[in-house]
Amino acid sequence: MSGATDAVQPRNQWLTLAAWQRLFRDRPIVPLLGLLAILLIARELARPGVFSADFLGVTLRAAVPLAILAACQTLTMLTGGIDLSVGAVASMSGFLVATLVNSQGLPVAIVIALIAAALVGLTSGIGVGVFRVHPLIMTLGISLVVLGLANVWQLQMVQTGAGVPPAMRSLGSDRLFDILPYNLAVFIPLALVILLALRRTGYGRMLYAIGDNPVAARLAGARSWQVIVVLYVISALLAAVAGLLQSGLSNTASVTLVVPYLLPSVAAAVIGGTSIIGGRGGYGGTIVGALILTVLAGFLSIVLPEPWRQIVFGSIVVLVAAAYTRVTAEG
Repeated sequence: MSGATDAVQPRNQWLTLAAWQRLFRDRPIVPLLGLLAILLIARELARPGVFSADFLGVTLRAAVPLAILAACQTLTMLTGGIDLSVGAVASMSGFLVATLVNSQGLPVAIVIALIAAALVGLTSGIGVGVFRVHPLIMTLGISLVVLGLANVWQLQMVQTGAGVPPAMRSLGSDRLFDILPYNLAVFIPLALVILLALRRTGYGRMLYAIGDNPVAARLAGARSWQVIVVLYVISALLAAVAGLLQSGLSNTASVTLVVPYLLPSVAAAVIGGTSIIGGRGGYGGTIVGALILTVLAGFLSIVLPEPWRQIVFGSIVVLVAAAYTRVTAEG
């Protein structure tokens, strides 16, 4: 009888582990929401009274640009790629608008910034999709080119900085009733389009197919290079939008403004359950991942000085990403 009990207990433990593995693999948003709740509770315990409607508004406002940048990484990572140019493209877009708004007007300045971003994305897409350059190398090289061109433009304009248009400041930093940030008016439609496109369109399914098995996708008739080219154009346009919002949020326009958000954007996608080798993931988890990183950064700013904050922040990101990768791999 004792032997039977001993045999059942390991089996129950295995079933529990298997259930957790399936949860992390198929529904990563559930444990992520639990982690987000733990972080919010920890922040309230560290500084009682901080959890309020104002805190939620500020957190959402700060998380929106990161969530949009993380969308770039989610989409490209689904195909087994990555986009390391998003920080440079986002910074360039905000800076272009700020330097052109006085001479061209805000609508024209925004259109020019979006066209410039699309051209950068087209270049990356052709390099990755047509010439088969590794996405990491291609987008890293393009980011350096963009930063160099932005600096040339800055010198041409004889400016070390530029003023952010009032409309962009309002969109990026103001809140409705001091709670709902205006930038949600941009983010919510974008997020819905991405979520629906990944689940309901042939293009979205093609991204998963290319990341899961590019050879099979090609044999099935998919023109992978066309999908990749369009993908990197979309990624660059999303980065441009994030740059405009971040410029308005910080009331600053510079050629390196959004560059520090590059690695957090990758971390948000990975923490959100998107596999960096492709074929698995989704944008819902990425959104929660961006919220987690935003809350975590704010919490660490309360309890630790800057050097230690960077160490702990990086360590937590690595541990969470490694834990997720291990659990899903074993599943």
